[in-house]
Amino acid sequence: MKESRGIAMPAVTVEDVLVLPRLPLPDPAQTRFREVKRLVTATLGMEGEGFQVRRGFAGIPMHELDPFVHFDHMGEVDLAPGEPTGAPWHPHRGFETVSYVMDGVIEHEDSNGGGGRITDGDTQWMTAGAGILHNEMPPESFVMSGGVVHATQLWVNLPRAQKFVAPRYQDIRGGEAALVTTPDGGSLIRIIAGDIAGHRGPGSTYTPITLAHITVEPGAQVDLPWHPEYNAIVYALAGAGTVGTDHRPFQMGQTAVFGPGDAIRVAASPRQDSHTPKLDLYVLGGRPIREPVAHYGPFVMNTRAELLQAFEDYQAGRLGVIPAKRLPHTD
Repeated sequence: MKESRGIAMPAVTVEDVLVLPRLPLPDPAQTRFREVKRLVTATLGMEGEGFQVRRGFAGIPMHELDPFVHFDHMGEVDLAPGEPTGAPWHPHRGFETVSYVMDGVIEHEDSNGGGGRITDGDTQWMTAGAGILHNEMPPESFVMSGGVVHATQLWVNLPRAQKFVAPRYQDIRGGEAALVTTPDGGSLIRIIAGDIAGHRGPGSTYTPITLAHITVEPGAQVDLPWHPEYNAIVYALAGAGTVGTDHRPFQMGQTAVFGPGDAIRVAASPRQDSHTPKLDLYVLGGRPIREPVAHYGPFVMNTRAELLQAFEDYQAGRLGVIPAKRLPHTD
């Protein structure tokens, strides 16, 4: 296993960004740029069958993340044959998982008979709701060949009133994201959910949120309009640059939490690392739910009693059962 070198993200792109709709120029007299209130560096952790992730929200208070709960960044890493692994059957209840694959391929299935494959630029949006068993694994062909993996998984909380909705999927193909650029054409903005300056992504959400993947050319700046009612969080997927109007240094594996306002400023360094040609960002924000959060393992509820009930329901098989055709002894 080694960090990837010189392999560009194949997430959705365009040959000429100048053909895309452009964000409006901010009016200096009316725009209130958000200040960076917190800048943290991700810690390392292990998931599933033993793959390494960066915990992007480590050290950030829950009230600053609301309505988000958890964020993992996997890669960019070049895996040898036999090294790709995944997260075998596990339960979820009370929230949504948003898996975004920039490179590599993951196959998923669940205890309700759902499933599919997500690869370069695709998003799998799973609403666990009342509860489900889920399996996320690389296909056998990818395990045998190895290759580059680069992906994220975001956990979005559900309000109390939607904790027990029926599970559902949104399989968002990379080409469905709304694509826009900045006035100077220096950035490619892929809107996965919510809207930015009236440009709306395909994701459907229970809580109003916005998610976007932004690629910034070296030396370019992005002044991003942002909903005043939403919080604002930016994670660096690759490259280096600055965040905020005070140009605080920012690089891969770091998360910036912004204060109040209606616009975010980020910029890419004129010179990037030799193996990272551009600054890539995962930008997210939403309207806080402002409800108690009881989070443990794969469950996100409102109270400790609800957590205990979730574990009891899982152990009793009330969150579903693994389909017999997938049990190891029947393969």
